[in-house]
Amino acid sequence: MIELHTRRRKARTSTLSLWVLVLSLPATAIAEFQPLDDGTLSAVTGQAGVTIELETKINIDRLAWTDEGTLSVNDMRLSGHNDSVLDNLKLTVDIAGTGEVLEHGFSEIARRADAGLLSTGNADVADALAKYSMGSEFGKQFNSGDLVIHLGATNYGDPTSLTDYLQAVDFELEVGSVTTTGSEGSATLFSDVLLQGYVGPTDLVIRNEGGSSKTLSNGNVVSGAELQLDTHFEVTDGSLNWDAADVILLFNFAAVGIEGLQIHNRRGDDTLGHFGMASATAKLSRGTGSVSGKEGLSIHEVEFRADIDMPVFKVGQVSIGSVQFTDFAITDTTMMVYGH
Repeated sequence: MIELHTRRRKARTSTLSLWVLVLSLPATAIAEFQPLDDGTLSAVTGQAGVTIELETKINIDRLAWTDEGTLSVNDMRLSGHNDSVLDNLKLTVDIAGTGEVLEHGFSEIARRADAGLLSTGNADVADALAKYSMGSEFGKQFNSGDLVIHLGATNYGDPTSLTDYLQAVDFELEVGSVTTTGSEGSATLFSDVLLQGYVGPTDLVIRNEGGSSKTLSNGNVVSGAELQLDTHFEVTDGSLNWDAADVILLFNFAAVGIEGLQIHNRRGDDTLGHFGMASATAKLSRGTGSVSGKEGLSIHEVEFRADIDMPVFKVGQVSIGSVQFTDFAITDTTMMVYGH
């Protein structure tokens, strides 16, 4: 009872203080106050979004998944070049209104091209202008309630320089080893992984369509509310030992060493719109497999496009020359992930 009386006394005191404040205002100021009805209040929203400028360095001693055995990623580091801070990162976070146009992909390039800062004589620039120009705005149009996260740079440098734009955010990824351990011992899949490169525009979108579903071409039924990933990146220099592992279940590169690795998209027939960078897209949502009937995580509409250069390709300790992939593309890929 004492606590209840105390709260009431505070409420009366606060109300009295408020009236004293209001009555002390000039009459002209009081005249400017207008009542807000429910309709007016419902239209009041925070539409500016949130911007996060980020600097970080990530170190993980061991990341492990344990079932009957254990898969471990050891001594992992994500930083800027030469173990510097990963910086110059800017995240914009928005919840879209109906038909709202928000930053996406290379829309900043389109904005510069429209302002005459970049020449549309460059085919990639012309493609960006056509793709991301939405009247007087630049980006992609979204639906009400979509959560849109765009990763770009805080400072892109010279606005007339494509090189400054594409190399604004540098990264370095190091992994000591990837190992498996079981009752019969352990094996190393990869070791001494070191990748340097640049991160291009990256987007994460969560579509606000929770009550809907759709059927994929393989018959799987997935939720309309999905996370959509779209990213561009470039690896300018990399090295690794491929001790024992398969590539998409086709190539076994056991006892292979790679030096001078580059992953980009500057050759071949599918370079348009990528500004020389490799690209990856995927959608993730709840789904049900058409054959198994199992419910799990659906990863669908996966696409990866790149050119891959391996100038030093070793088998054992001996180089057998260089290996190149041009127009390396993974498309029409769907996965259903569930426990067993």
